[in-house]
Amino acid sequence: MYPEGAAERLPPHNVEAEEAVLGSALLDREVVGRVAAFLDPKDFYRERNGAVYQAMLDLYERHEPVDYLTVISELDRRGRLQEAGGVVFLSGLLGVVPTPIHAEPYAKIVADSAFMRRLIQAGGRIAALGFQNQFDTEVALEKSEQILIDVANKQAHRSFQPLSEVLQEYLDQLALLQEGEQIRYGVPSGFADLDKITAGGFQRSDLVILAARPSMGKTSLAMGIAANAALKFKATVAIFSLEMSKGQLAARLLATESGVDTTRLRTGRLSDAESRKLGHALGMLAEAPIYIDDSPGISVTNVRAKTKRLVLDTPVDLVIVDHLQLMTSGQGGENRVQEMSEISRQLKILARELNVPVLALSQLSRAVESRSPKIPILSDLRESGAIEQDADVVIFIYRDDYYNKDSEKQGIAELHVAKHRNGPTGQVSLLFNSRTTKFLDLEVYRE
Repeated sequence: MYPEGAAERLPPHNVEAEEAVLGSALLDREVVGRVAAFLDPKDFYRERNGAVYQAMLDLYERHEPVDYLTVISELDRRGRLQEAGGVVFLSGLLGVVPTPIHAEPYAKIVADSAFMRRLIQAGGRIAALGFQNQFDTEVALEKSEQILIDVANKQAHRSFQPLSEVLQEYLDQLALLQEGEQIRYGVPSGFADLDKITAGGFQRSDLVILAARPSMGKTSLAMGIAANAALKFKATVAIFSLEMSKGQLAARLLATESGVDTTRLRTGRLSDAESRKLGHALGMLAEAPIYIDDSPGISVTNVRAKTKRLVLDTPVDLVIVDHLQLMTSGQGGENRVQEMSEISRQLKILARELNVPVLALSQLSRAVESRSPKIPILSDLRESGAIEQDADVVIFIYRDDYYNKDSEKQGIAELHVAKHRNGPTGQVSLLFNSRTTKFLDLEVYRE
C-alpha cells in the first residue's frame, strides 16, 4: 500500500540495474553467492526479474550451474518460464553487460530502491493509522515506531569479517595494554570488586540482569551505578523508570550523592551542613549526562524506539530499565511467560544493535523466601527462564540483616554474580547505608 498522492508517481526502481544483475549472474554463477547476502527476490521491482533471480538462487543453493540453459530449465520445471519473460527475454539478458565485474554495485542499486519502496509503504501504513482514529496517541506512536523498526531491521545486513582482521584488531588492543594504555572495554559500575569480576565494567552489547526480592536495594544500586558511570567516567546513561517518577529518582540520586538522609529530604528539614552537601550534589548531578524517562507501563518496542531517538542526539553508553516485570511486549495476546521471553529477547537485541550494555532490573519469585539462607539462585528469576538464557550477566542482591536482625553482617550487601557468559562468577560485598540508600565499596569505607 502506497500513501495517497504516490499513485501519480512510479515508486523508486531501476530496471536496468535489475537486468544487469541477472545478466552478470548468467556470465558468472558466483555473482549469485556474492549478492545473495543483501539482495532478496522481493527486492526486484519487475516480478519477472524476481522470478529469474529466485531460480538462480535455487540453482546456486543446489550447487548446480547457473547459466542460460539451466535457468530456462528451472523456470520451465516450475511452470514460470512464460511469467519470467520466456526464452526471448532470457537470451536478451546475455547481452546486457559485457562483464560481471560490476554486479555488486548494480545489486546495491536494486536493494536500495527496494528499501525506499518499503519506506514509502511504511509511510502509507502510518498514515492509515492516523485516519483510523481508533487508537490513543501513545498506541498510535508505538505502532508507527514498530513499523519503522521493521523496515530498518530488514535493511540491516551484518557482513562477515575475516578472522585475520578480527585477530589483528585484538592484537592492536593488546599492544596498547602492554604499553600501559588504559582501554575501557565496558562501562564501569564504580564498585572496584564488581568491576574486577566483570573485567572493567559492563561490556558492550551485554544484557545484565540485576535481580533481588523487594526492599533489597535494586533501584538504589542501579542509581549508584548510573551516578558512578556518569560522574566518574563521563558515560551517558539512559534510564527507563517504570516504578518511580522522575522526581523520586532525582531524590534518590541526591540522597546517594549528598549523604543526606532520605527522610530529611522528604520533609525538607535540613541543617546548614546538609543544605551545603545537597547544593554540592545538585551541582554535580546537574552536569551529569543522565536522561530519565518515567513513562509507566512502557513497551519494550517503545524502549527501543526512544533509545534510538536519543542516540541520534547524543551517544549512549548505558541503558537502565527498572524494572522488567512492569514492561509490556506491545504485542498482546500472549501469556505472561511468553511476554517476558519477548521482552528479554528484545532488550538483548537492543544491546547488540546499539553496542551498549543494557542493565535490566528484575523481581524474583517468592521461592526465595522458603529457603534458608535466602540467597537467590538462577531459577528464582520470575516468570521466565528466557531471562536467564538471554542474559550475559546475572547479579543477585542479598542482605542478611534484612532477614536476620542479629546478623553479624549488619549494613553489608552481598552481590552474587550467578551467571557471567564471558568471565568468572563470584561474590562481592558492599556497604549499604539504608538512610541514604547508598552502596559503597567496603575497602573505600574502611579507609
